[in-house]
Amino acid sequence: MKLDRFDHTILSVLQSDGRISNVDLADRAKLSESACLRRVRALEASGLIKGYVAQVDQAKAGLPVNVFVNITLVHQDLTELKAFEEAVQEIPEVMECYLMSGEHDYVLRVVVADVNDYERIHQRYLTRLPGVARVNSSFALRTVRKTNQLPIG
Repeated sequence: MKLDRFDHTILSVLQSDGRISNVDLADRAKLSESACLRRVRALEASGLIKGYVAQVDQAKAGLPVNVFVNITLVHQDLTELKAFEEAVQEIPEVMECYLMSGEHDYVLRVVVADVNDYERIHQRYLTRLPGVARVNSSFALRTVRKTNQLPIG
């Protein structure tokens, strides 16, 4: 899908305020309300806009700690990778999981209440994931920058 400046504006505004009214969005994008709504629907239909969510304050939800977990597997064959990836989907505290190049096979971002909570997840889930050879954990001391807004346009 080829994007123009109107689409870029719509995407930028929606990334910062997904609940903006179509009237206000059209005004910000300098479009008529009907043209703006057509564009938003086209962006949704194309899959570029995947959905709308509420951003929940992690600390206020009782999960203030981020742990970055490097996972190394015993083998890297397709069967083992698939088994690991299916199993990690079942751990609610795993917010993100990336297949990596380099020293480790996967990096996970895990949210927990505290060190004891992480120990529970480490023992109950992480060390029991299929094919795991090594788990290396690093606790984030402070979040310096975190955004969900892509640099559109």
